[in-house]
Amino acid sequence: MNKNPALMRYGLTGAVVLMAVLLVVWKYWDYVVNPWTRDGQVRANVIRVAPSVSGPIVALPIKDNQFVNAGDLLFEIDPRTYQADLDQAKANLDETLDRLDNLGAQVDAAEAAVEQSKTGLPQADSLVASAEATLEKAGKDFERAKQLIAKGDVAKRTFDEAEAAFNVAQADLAKAQAQRTQATAALLQAKAELARAKADRGASGEDNAQLRGAKAALETAKLNLGFTRVEASVDGYVTNLNLRLGSQAVANQPALALVDTASFWVHGYFRETMIARVVPGDRAVITLMTYPDLPLHGRVDSIGWGISQSDAGTGNDLLPTVSPTFEWIRLAQRIPVRVHLDQIPDGVDLRVGTTGSVLVMTGTANGDDDRPVPALPQALQ
Repeated sequence: MNKNPALMRYGLTGAVVLMAVLLVVWKYWDYVVNPWTRDGQVRANVIRVAPSVSGPIVALPIKDNQFVNAGDLLFEIDPRTYQADLDQAKANLDETLDRLDNLGAQVDAAEAAVEQSKTGLPQADSLVASAEATLEKAGKDFERAKQLIAKGDVAKRTFDEAEAAFNVAQADLAKAQAQRTQATAALLQAKAELARAKADRGASGEDNAQLRGAKAALETAKLNLGFTRVEASVDGYVTNLNLRLGSQAVANQPALALVDTASFWVHGYFRETMIARVVPGDRAVITLMTYPDLPLHGRVDSIGWGISQSDAGTGNDLLPTVSPTFEWIRLAQRIPVRVHLDQIPDGVDLRVGTTGSVLVMTGTANGDDDRPVPALPQALQ
């Protein structure tokens, strides 16, 4: 039985068309299941290099868009002023040490004076005690002499001698008491001088405030001198370099930007309707507009927890500001999904701000799925 050639031709054509339709449907379903977005952007840590001191730039060995290694000199500020400050700080430290030595000697002398004054006080007390005993005896003799002279049992000369002895004993006691008062005052004065000397010197050793202040000033001067050399903190690319030799660098004011080459990642901004099944660890492919034929592979690192709202700000009368919207139009918000890059292919130079498409393969976070991640078709990029 002869087969109809036309029927066979139509059947073969229909089979090919059906397979093509099924392939298209399968690919379309694949891209529906695996979220993708054309709103992707290359990001990196951009270090805003700012000097810690001010001054004119005397060395500028770099040029714009140059690659530098960590520790390379970016620019140098005139160090002469800060060298002079360092020399002055060293001189101040030496002067402080000499002054503290002198104050320490004064403290030692004041302590010796206190000890000497302490030894004079017991002697003065002894003199007072002796004078008091002498006065007591002389007083008794004088009282007995007065009684005897009244009876006529003693000569007037004896009475006069007893009275004179009593008066002398009183004078001696007053003198001894004055000496004790003077010794006490001398001890108090010596203690006051010691306290003043200790206050002038401050704490001893490394705890001394003057010494710590002088050392801190010296360390600050050393740091400021070191800050005149501004070096790269990471490997990266210099960008937006507008400095020139002789330009005035201002402390804490950014002078240039340094793109950290070890920190590149990609932010994919997905519609909120597409991220429900995206989890950290899912495999991803990034197709940059710069390199459409060299896709980058990575994994979802994290998903943003919030975006800025244009509404709900505070307006007049402290009431919230809410813009009017059309109820039948609802625009899905874009949520940033951070993608960590596994490896950058040879020939691909990442630049901050460049764009591309991002596709995420859901369900691949456990790492068991090793299927090749498809790149987006050219028509979808």
